[in-house]
Amino acid sequence: MNRKMICRILGNILIFESIIMLLPFLVSIIYKEHTAIYFIITSIISFTIGYILAHLKTENKHIYAKEGFIVVALSWIIVSLIGALPFYISGEIPNYVDAFFETVSGFTTTGSSILNNIEGLSKGMLFWRCFTHWIGGMGVLVFVLALLPKSEGQDMFLMKAEVPGPVVGKLVSKVQMTARILYGIYAFLTLLEIIFLLLGHMPLFDSIVHAFSTAGTGGYAIKNNSIAYYNSYYIDMVITVFMLLFGINFNLYYLLTLKNVKQAFKSEELRWYILIIVVFTGIITINTLGVYGNVAQSFRYSVFQVASIITTTGFATTDFGMWPMLSQILILLLMVVGACAGSTGGGMKISRIMILIKSAKSSVKRMVSPRSVSTINVEGKPVDKQVLDFAYSYFVVYALIFFASVLLLSFENLDIVTTLTAPLTCLGNVGPGFGDLIGPVGNFASLSNFSKIVLSFDMLAGRLELFPMILLCYSIKDCIGNSIKEAVKR
Repeated sequence: MNRKMICRILGNILIFESIIMLLPFLVSIIYKEHTAIYFIITSIISFTIGYILAHLKTENKHIYAKEGFIVVALSWIIVSLIGALPFYISGEIPNYVDAFFETVSGFTTTGSSILNNIEGLSKGMLFWRCFTHWIGGMGVLVFVLALLPKSEGQDMFLMKAEVPGPVVGKLVSKVQMTARILYGIYAFLTLLEIIFLLLGHMPLFDSIVHAFSTAGTGGYAIKNNSIAYYNSYYIDMVITVFMLLFGINFNLYYLLTLKNVKQAFKSEELRWYILIIVVFTGIITINTLGVYGNVAQSFRYSVFQVASIITTTGFATTDFGMWPMLSQILILLLMVVGACAGSTGGGMKISRIMILIKSAKSSVKRMVSPRSVSTINVEGKPVDKQVLDFAYSYFVVYALIFFASVLLLSFENLDIVTTLTAPLTCLGNVGPGFGDLIGPVGNFASLSNFSKIVLSFDMLAGRLELFPMILLCYSIKDCIGNSIKEAVKR
């Protein structure tokens, strides 16, 4: 393993984090807050460590798939460890495990929080908290790839390890240009949402940070009541539309920029995405009529929460834990399904669900007609066996991590709803769970430090499609094993 090259890439990531830390510093200066000093301190720490690592000398500058996965896993852990420092050293989140949980939740765009009083944070901290969503939404390394040219051919390994979905491809011949195109589309949609929110009389600061949270499909709000605070049908609908837009595969937006509209709307995954949203919204609207009294109000809250959960954003305008059981079960299903591959959303991804369903259908056909030849097609093309195997592996590993997390959380003797839905919402990067403790009007503050660390792992695993974190664990195990063997030999 090329350890020095891994360290050099991690160094560049830390230098990048030290630079973006200047944005919340400027916000703190604008609002004349003393918290500005904490962002400068953290920026200096990040830059110093990053500079040392980035300037390690190495003759071999190549990295391959294994190193790519490990770099991605370590990058997200390190940016979260450093990103938690402003919260901790300022005293606004006095427990470092809490600060780490909040930062991991931010970068992974989960939106689960330990804060009882969000409005008690300074403007600089609120900005940093939501900005982590925006950076993490498209991917920390994708952002770095867009800015820093790489000539050693390692780019695609990094991108494959970070971008969500069963298949990752380049939009153009150069990965760096692909990253720039993705972030260009991402920034344009974010700016568009800010403008629409301003038209709804939302304050400028609020519009910017909520656009960051929507774009990253993270769900951090700056009010204790989340989006419900604004009590505006217009704002609800604007955020609903943009949540759904950010849940679509960004490759389709690239096709639209090329005026290839027909090809974009041929997407099978997009059709499934729209169908799920329409059907689930319709059922929940009818099912919650008794709660809200009329169709308009029922539709308003139903479509917002369907959009919020399927895109794994996690904004709330109502407590869906109070809905009829059918609606709660449908919301639970959406937590697992998630958004489209290649979007900023979390979950298992619709394309992966499509592959698994079609594979199951094909297996049933072969059982009925053993001699028949059945091909699994997605987006009009046969699914490669490697992609199919990866989808099966993903599902199995997802289930194993979920059950392991449930067992670990069971030591805390929480109620069964919290114990089951906490790992589910964190693995899916959704945010709120079910029950009074971690539901839409609750948070994760009362959980133990041990449970928060377990759930932090789940958030990172879910955002990075599981395997980078698994490979990192294997590498650590091998490293420890080798060290023990060498010690025994001596």
